Order: sequence, then structure tokens, then C-alpha cells
Amino acid sequence: MELVFLILGIVILIIALSYFAFRKKDGQKPQTQNAKRGAVNCPMCGSPLLNGQNMFSKVFRPMNVPDQRCIITGCPNCYPLCQPGIKRVCPVCKKTVPQDGHLVARLFNKTNEKKHVMIVGCSSCLKNEVK
Repeated sequence: MELVFLILGIVILIIALSYFAFRKKDGQKPQTQNAKRGAVNCPMCGSPLLNGQNMFSKVFRPMNVPDQRCIITGCPNCYPLCQPGIKRVCPVCKKTVPQDGHLVARLFNKTNEKKHVMIVGCSSCLKNEVK
């Protein structure tokens, strides 16, 4: 008899936990909209980009090649001025990137209209590598 009550209690506990875990909270947007917001993070400061926000970057010619040189100066949160509490960090050397610094990247133009960016380093660590 005690075993039946124990199993019944465990089943009720599992049902209650699953109910609270999957219940939609008040004011919460559907998951599809949350997935679209902040899907891309700034490679320099790591802050999420909202819909309509773009990175500040320069892509160098020629445009008809599969990969191009690209310079990324930041996002609206870290360029031209950093917001309080945001640090500009190079993802390669992990050092702080100065406000006038940038990331150097390769932009790959895929055949299916998608683009892929590979960060090579920052202006500071690439300058030290050349020496």
C-alpha cells in the first residue's frame, strides 16, 4: 500500500513539474519571435543584434570572388562609442580592442546566396604577427 502511494506521489510530482516547465508565462512572446530576436551576436562585444540592427563593416573588392577581405568595426552597442559595461574583445587573441581598432575577417560568398564570416584577428594582434 505504501508503495502505491509513493508511486502515485512521484507521478503527480512529474505531472506538476512538466506543467510548470511548459506553461506560457504572461507577457512572454511565442518562441519563434524570441528565436528571431538576438539570433546574431556581435563578434567583438558579444551583444545580441536586434532585428534591423547591422554591423559596421567594410568589404573590399573584387566582388565576384568566393572570399573577400572584410573589416568589422563593431555593432551599434560598441561602435562608434561603447555603451556602459560593454567591452570590445578580439575573439582570436582575447585582448581588448581599442575604440579605433577593428576585426579583420574573411567573407565567404556561398553559391546559395548565404554569407559566412571567419574572423582572422584584430588590428592589434595582426600588427604584432607581421613583425
